[in-house]
Amino acid sequence: MDLSDFRENYTKGGLKREALKDNPVQQFELWFKQAIESAIPEPNAFSLATVDAFGQPSIRTVLLKLFDENGFVFFTNYESKKAQDIEANEKVSMLFPWVAIERQVKINGRAEKISTAESLKYFLSRPRGSQLGAWVSQQSHVISSRGVLEMKLQEMKRKFLNRAVPIPDHWGGYRIIPETIEFWQGGENRLHDRFEYEKVAGEWLVRRLAP
Repeated sequence: MDLSDFRENYTKGGLKREALKDNPVQQFELWFKQAIESAIPEPNAFSLATVDAFGQPSIRTVLLKLFDENGFVFFTNYESKKAQDIEANEKVSMLFPWVAIERQVKINGRAEKISTAESLKYFLSRPRGSQLGAWVSQQSHVISSRGVLEMKLQEMKRKFLNRAVPIPDHWGGYRIIPETIEFWQGGENRLHDRFEYEKVAGEWLVRRLAP
């Protein structure tokens, strides 16, 4: 299939340095709110790239559940492929592909587990079905059929019948502590606007990158 003529010309607007906030987390919050207002499906979905002990990269889509000055938090099974990669190499990349509004945000940094208390706080806010699901799936492991999951789910329903679902030991959150954050705005003739924040000696420096 030839896709050479499959293209869009980005015309929704440019990005200037004076329009950016000095703090990239505040800038991210602004863009995130605008993404929500634009009715983008699941604006908190991002691609997470990890590298394993053998240098093989992997990428998958996960959901951002919290962000502040300390970093960006998502939740997963601590026995999953992504968790094994992070154990071997804490360096990760995040990408928010807000293509509908001709924007992307790329974050490079390191991932670390959050506290059990923080994970528990979020776990208790999840629907009961999602809580049970955390007990059911051995994420990334090979299974013979979907029936295995359905049987395990029924088992967990019986096990925790009429009582609260506890947080599994193998489930929790990671916080990605950013080292660089890039804001990308599509431009006409592929002359996109890109600004990268880098943390140097505790301060955020901003520079424009060529498209």
